[in-house]
Amino acid sequence: MHVTTTCIQSGSSWSSASLSALDSNATLLLLFGASHLIDTPDRIRQVLEACPRSHVMGCSTAGEIHGHEISDDTLVIAAVRFDKTRLCTTHAAVHTPKDSYAAGRAIAEQLKQPSLRGVLVLSDGLNVNGSELVKGLNDTFGGTVVVTGGLAGDGTDFKRTWVIKDRTAQSGYVTAIGFYGDHVRLGHGSKGGWDKFGPERLITKSTGNILYELDGRPALQLYKEYLGDRAAGLPATGLLFPLAIRTSTSDGKVLVRTILAVDEASQSMTFAGDMPEGFYAQLMRANFDRLIQGASEAATLTVTDQGTVPPTSPTLSIAISCVGRRLVLGERTEEEIEATLDILPKGSSQVGFYSYGEISPYASGTCDLHNQTMTLTTITEV
Repeated sequence: MHVTTTCIQSGSSWSSASLSALDSNATLLLLFGASHLIDTPDRIRQVLEACPRSHVMGCSTAGEIHGHEISDDTLVIAAVRFDKTRLCTTHAAVHTPKDSYAAGRAIAEQLKQPSLRGVLVLSDGLNVNGSELVKGLNDTFGGTVVVTGGLAGDGTDFKRTWVIKDRTAQSGYVTAIGFYGDHVRLGHGSKGGWDKFGPERLITKSTGNILYELDGRPALQLYKEYLGDRAAGLPATGLLFPLAIRTSTSDGKVLVRTILAVDEASQSMTFAGDMPEGFYAQLMRANFDRLIQGASEAATLTVTDQGTVPPTSPTLSIAISCVGRRLVLGERTEEEIEATLDILPKGSSQVGFYSYGEISPYASGTCDLHNQTMTLTTITEV
């Protein structure tokens, strides 16, 4: 396996030689960039012209990750040429959240084969119900395949996101790539680091990913009481105060949900994933040191999960972290990227993006939709 990464700054010149050298039918080309590139796609087009045979995946972001640096309005690229692994890409439409489950099923059915070892999923970040997408994937794969990925971002604007479909930036799609054969090794890890506060409340009225009532009270009204002056900045300020949900007060598995939109008329909030009636929800807030420790723990899980890999094997790490973490950490955000690289195998290449949702197994088995986590996927070949 051979890996090269680069970051193209806006308005700067660059050489395509290192990318072209890895172009093949067994090459994965990953691109992460600003949401406006859908309108000005020249940079994307130049990269793809350098790699006409490669399988392409990519999406818009709320910040691009390259090595230990985070940037905006750049195009971060990774090219991975496999020696012994077969690749297959596919896509499905998500023009509305109601399409999400069917999209997950369609993608899994197109990729499912006995030799499939893992799947990387990149989805439109606004038109999708991430929980239903994941459910469609899980119902088809049944927990036998490692599935990781994330939802595209649009900074804090929440207006438009894109993924690479048919080698162009387009909204309203889920894309995926499957890795086949016994030589590929995929590791994964996902951790948060947020503190819960306030009472745990019962979700008494919801529809899919739209939350209407908590303990019989209008959800948005109650949420605003906690936010105080910050409520004026919704939905963006909601990234600082996500909700933790679980099936019961004794359930140890806690998932985090981030707000995508609010509706004053219905006093409801739309989240990146389902908010099922009968579940319990609790507010969360940031703990700086624990957020960075969470990133380190995600990397530790990834290394442990990947199993025995020769120390000389090149490793690509795909870091997908929630935009809410970036808003909270501010100038300290790069610390979480540095924390992952401190744990990953020496010489690992890392690219990634800040997202509207992360997809990864909670620990093992079927995948879950997460919010406000650092989620890592490592890829290598033996």
